[in-house]
Amino acid sequence: MAASERTTSSSTSTPADQPPTLDDSGDANGPPAGLDVGQLRSDHGARSLRTGRIGSVEILAALLVLLIFVRDPLAGLLSAPVLATWMTVFVSVLVQAVPFLVFGVLLSAVIAVFVPRSFWARALPKHPALAVGVASAAGVVLPGCECGAVPIAGSLIRRGVTPAAALAFLLAAPAINPIVLTATAVAFPNNPEMVLARAVASLVVAMVMGWLWLRLGRADWIRLPHRPDLDGLRRGEAFWSAVRHDVVHAGGFLVIGAMAAASINVLVPERWLQTLADQPVLSVLALAGLAVLLSICSEADAFVAASLSQFSLTARLAFLVVGPMVDLKLISMQAGIFGRGFAARFAPATFTVALAVAASTGLVLL
Repeated sequence: MAASERTTSSSTSTPADQPPTLDDSGDANGPPAGLDVGQLRSDHGARSLRTGRIGSVEILAALLVLLIFVRDPLAGLLSAPVLATWMTVFVSVLVQAVPFLVFGVLLSAVIAVFVPRSFWARALPKHPALAVGVASAAGVVLPGCECGAVPIAGSLIRRGVTPAAALAFLLAAPAINPIVLTATAVAFPNNPEMVLARAVASLVVAMVMGWLWLRLGRADWIRLPHRPDLDGLRRGEAFWSAVRHDVVHAGGFLVIGAMAAASINVLVPERWLQTLADQPVLSVLALAGLAVLLSICSEADAFVAASLSQFSLTARLAFLVVGPMVDLKLISMQAGIFGRGFAARFAPATFTVALAVAASTGLVLL
C-alpha cells in the first residue's frame, strides 16, 4: 500500500526544476525565478531557423549584408544625373500631393464617422440627374486636389450617395475650387479668359461623366475595399481606424503613381514637345497626354501650363482640364479605392470626354 501511494504521488507531481514550455509567440506561462527569458527566446529563434522559417530579423540581416556588397555601385548609381532628376520629380509629386491626401483622408473619416446617412438624403436632390449637378457645383467650395477627392468620393459612396454624384464631385472638386482658379489667374495674367474656360470646361466634364455613369455605369464595377466595421467602436477609435485604412489604400497607390510620373519625366525627350507644338491638332493631344504622364497637382499645374508658351491656349487648356481628372497617380489611387476594373473603364472615358470638351471650349472662349 505504501509503495502504491508513492507511485501515484510520483506520477502526478511535477519536478520543481522543469522549465515551463514556450508557445509559438515565445512567451512562457510565468518563467521561474532565475530563468533567462532572453536565452529561451534565442533558443526559440534558433529552433525556428532549423525548421526553415524566415522572420523579419533574418530578412533585415540579409538586406544589410547585401547593401555592404553593393555599396559602391549603388553610390555611383545614385549620383547619376538621370536618377537625380527622377528623385527630384518623385519627391516633388509626393510633396505636392501628400498634404491634400491627408486632408482628403481626414475629411473622408469625418464623413464616415460623424456625418449621419440622413444628411446626404437632405443635402442632395432625390433625382439622381439633379444630384449630379449639385455635387459637381459643390466642388467650388471645397479646396483640395485630386489626391484628396478620391478617398472623399469613396466615403460618400459608402454613406449612401449615388455613385454618379460622388464621381461628379471627384472630377469637379480638384479643377474648379477657389485655390485652383486663383492659381490659374495668377499664372495667366494676360489671359483672364483661361480662368473662365477652365471652370466651364471642367464643370461640364464632371456633369457629363456623372450623367454617363447614370446611363451606362454598373454597380459591380465599383469594388470598394473592405473597411473595418466602425459601428461598434467609439467615435474617436472609429475615426482613426478609418484614417489608417484610407491612408494605406490611397497612400500606397499614390507612391506608385508618383514613381510612374517620375519615370515618364525622365524618359520623354523635350524635343518631342517642340515638334508637336507646331501641329494644332496634335498639340492638343500631346498636352492632354502630357498631363496624364506628368501627374502634377491641380494647385500647381497652371504654372506648368503657362511655361509651355510654344503651345496654343487651347492646347494648354486641354492640359489644365485633363490633368486634375486623369493622371497616373489618380488612376493608381482610383484602382486602389474603387478597384482596377473601375479605373480601366472610368479613366479612358474621362480622358475622351475631357479632351473633347476642352477643345470645344477653347474654340469658343479662347
